[in-house]
Amino acid sequence: IGTIRTISGYEINVIPGSEKDVVAAVEKNYSGSSDMETVLLDLVKVDASTVELGAGVDATQVELRANDPPVVKFVNLLLLDAIERRASDIHIEPREKTMDVRVRIDGVLQEVAPPPKTMYFSIISRIKILSNLDVAERRLPQDGRCMVRIGDKKVDIRISTLPTMYGQKVVMRLLDTEKLSLDLEELGFTADQLSKFQEILQRPYGMILETGPTGCGKTTTLYAGLRHINTPEKNIVTIEDPIEYDLEGINQVQVKPDIDLTFASGLRSILRQDPDVILVGEIRDRGTAEIAIRAALTGHLVFSTLHTNDAIGAIAQLQYFHIEPYLIGSAVDLLIAQRLVRKICSHCQEPHLVSAKVLKRLGVTADPKDDFKLFRGKGCPYCNYTGYWGRIAIYQFFEVTSQVRKLIFEGAGMDTLRKEAARQGMRTLRESAIGKLRQGVTSMEEVLSVTLED
Repeated sequence: IGTIRTISGYEINVIPGSEKDVVAAVEKNYSGSSDMETVLLDLVKVDASTVELGAGVDATQVELRANDPPVVKFVNLLLLDAIERRASDIHIEPREKTMDVRVRIDGVLQEVAPPPKTMYFSIISRIKILSNLDVAERRLPQDGRCMVRIGDKKVDIRISTLPTMYGQKVVMRLLDTEKLSLDLEELGFTADQLSKFQEILQRPYGMILETGPTGCGKTTTLYAGLRHINTPEKNIVTIEDPIEYDLEGINQVQVKPDIDLTFASGLRSILRQDPDVILVGEIRDRGTAEIAIRAALTGHLVFSTLHTNDAIGAIAQLQYFHIEPYLIGSAVDLLIAQRLVRKICSHCQEPHLVSAKVLKRLGVTADPKDDFKLFRGKGCPYCNYTGYWGRIAIYQFFEVTSQVRKLIFEGAGMDTLRKEAARQGMRTLRESAIGKLRQGVTSMEEVLSVTLED
């Protein structure tokens, strides 16, 4: 105990615990770390006789060290561990004297035991070599990609580097096709939302717009819609930046601004390819918006996305692009806003009672004398003691009915449209999340974290 106190610099409190408690604590704090510790020991041995690399380091030497077995092993194990833990992103961030490694799991960043800072340049160079980036260039951001195989599984990795005060920050986005669910029934729709979505998917022309922040699952929902209607009788073409997943039987085009292949120019070319269905990855400007709207009005079913806080906000965004109200009202059929909430781990789910006062924070009215049973995850080895496993979407649907079209034609404001949406029974994102809460799918903390009060 004295040795631990000396090394750590902390006071040590000795607390008796059962064997079960001790094993659980070990699994929580050291699970999956044995391989990492082996790598770290190797790294320390390699670095013991080396000089810390500075700004003037020889790029050739760095590239050679990037192929050292310990560096290769560390990068491989980092990727393997992240993929096995279902991570969507890996962050490698340099600090003044250390480096941080974090992985994003179910939307939340979690720390990983980092290697010594002296290995930082070699690790970054190894990642650059894998993705065919310029090892010597450390002043400018770079983007690349690579593919890794784990058994029969292939994972596409997108790499982005960014120069910061203490070196290059690297983010690796992991696109695991086996993790992607394109079954409409599994996305998180309510029964009435699913029915409405399937109905509009069968229309020969029109526009479906998805809104929400980056990483909320918009593309997955639209991919699922495309797969649902993908038949040999239909010519489906997409233009994306980037192409996130390969969709069998669908023609996918990657935006390349450096050669003037933009969303707008690509969309013009797609319209000459006899398409039935078009997906535009994102409407970013007036030119793209105009072409997409006119495509929807000339016999094509068009899917696209916008960055707005709610479904009705998509109309305001199109107006901001100076699209005429009569074009918006005529072209758009369905507006969808979505978010992702974490699902309670099924292995450690437990009920708990909450008061009416607490429910009131969610906007749920209840008898103040009663307590209500909700669920939460207490944390277990399966979910790495987070209490959550996986995510599910919550949706807000706003159908552009004849009455809504009339209001848009008349130039109605957002408040008027929201009142009409409420009259039609549109669920807000908070209400959709509360539905998942009542079903025991997610927790109250997630609902409060992901959605705003209406």
